[in-house]
Amino acid sequence: MVRYGYTMMTEQAGPRELVDHVVGAEKAGFDFSVISDHYFPWLASQGHSPNAWAVLGAAAQATSRIPLMTYVTCPTTRYHPALVAQQAATVQLLSRGRFRLGLGSGENLNEHVVGGGWPRAGVRLEMLEEAVEIIRALFEGKTLNHRGPHFDVEHAKLWDLPDPVPPIGIAVSGDVSCRLAGHLADLVIATEPRKELLEAFDRHGGAGKPRVGQLPVCYDPDRDAAIERAHDQFRWFGLGWPVNSELPHDTAFASATQFVSKDDVAQSIPCGSKVDDFVEAVRPYTEAGFTEVALVQIGGGHQEPYLKWAEEELLPALREGL
Repeated sequence: MVRYGYTMMTEQAGPRELVDHVVGAEKAGFDFSVISDHYFPWLASQGHSPNAWAVLGAAAQATSRIPLMTYVTCPTTRYHPALVAQQAATVQLLSRGRFRLGLGSGENLNEHVVGGGWPRAGVRLEMLEEAVEIIRALFEGKTLNHRGPHFDVEHAKLWDLPDPVPPIGIAVSGDVSCRLAGHLADLVIATEPRKELLEAFDRHGGAGKPRVGQLPVCYDPDRDAAIERAHDQFRWFGLGWPVNSELPHDTAFASATQFVSKDDVAQSIPCGSKVDDFVEAVRPYTEAGFTEVALVQIGGGHQEPYLKWAEEELLPALREGL
């Protein structure tokens, strides 16, 4: 059975609000939750970007059932992989085993802030592979000394190590990342319902492992208001991963999306309150073979009515219709 998740979108709400939202998602009956890990919002109109790991610590204490997951953390530039391993182990302990560590090769938008430049895509995947190997070694309880092509680790050890350690998910967008995920990950992550990605993941060793997708939605009883909000805050979504990973700041995204129309957004993101539209938007993910789908309700100030509607109408319809 497909599981349906809630997204704590750090780009559109402050830290206290994000915790309140995931508490509400747990009460509404969502099967799991994920959180974005950003330093910048995609567009200035989103207006936020608190530290995801601090929010996760608070969310772990404020909730009791709902699983938590980064969607996704880049463990190569803004964070050193040894630090990511420590953060993940700590959140796993705080959440009493409810945490999964989602990793990816990152976006220039967030990683440029440390001033290290932005490597080409092939190098970023090499860095991600080495970072995952470091995290795995630390999760095994080793005292690690490592000299690699991209990272050094000197006498590192996790002193508070959970049992079990967090499962690791890797975000994919093509065959090279699918090979890496199939070899090193416990689950695969994708933001597009592309069956070929899951097939490549399976070929490289991922058969039988969970696969987690994500879909933006914009609930509002006024469909025109929903379209307006989705266009204002999420029109970047259709640019595609090759573009989204390269642009350096929110003003670049504003420029790149200046000709995206409201009609364009309405065709790619379900807007309004017609449950069937939302169910049909999820269907490509389930038909592609995703076992979990995390929904993103657009608009930080519009979560409470969405959660009530999701509990009463959307989640029952998804579970009955897909």
